[in-house]
Amino acid sequence: MGEKKCPHCGEWSNWNQQFTDICENCGKTLGGRDLDYQEKRAVQEQENRENWIFYIKEHDNDFVKGMKKVGNFFYTVYISIITFIAWLIAVLPG
Repeated sequence: MGEKKCPHCGEWSNWNQQFTDICENCGKTLGGRDLDYQEKRAVQEQENRENWIFYIKEHDNDFVKGMKKVGNFFYTVYISIITFIAWLIAVLPG
């Protein structure tokens, strides 16, 4: 626990290292721009997950769900092989 200066009122307030902590003086969050960035990043991550080609949606039928699971599996295998080859290339010269 420590103290942080409120970005809204400029007064010092107790802070538990959480962006969502509330200022004791003005009642607003102590996160400021960091809290805004964290919220925007969470929204972007969710959008990226939903835009992924193999993202399984609730309204997909069983065949599509199965094919997306197979696609995810083979994509994981493919990326693993590529990563191993890249690691091997990096290790061999040294």
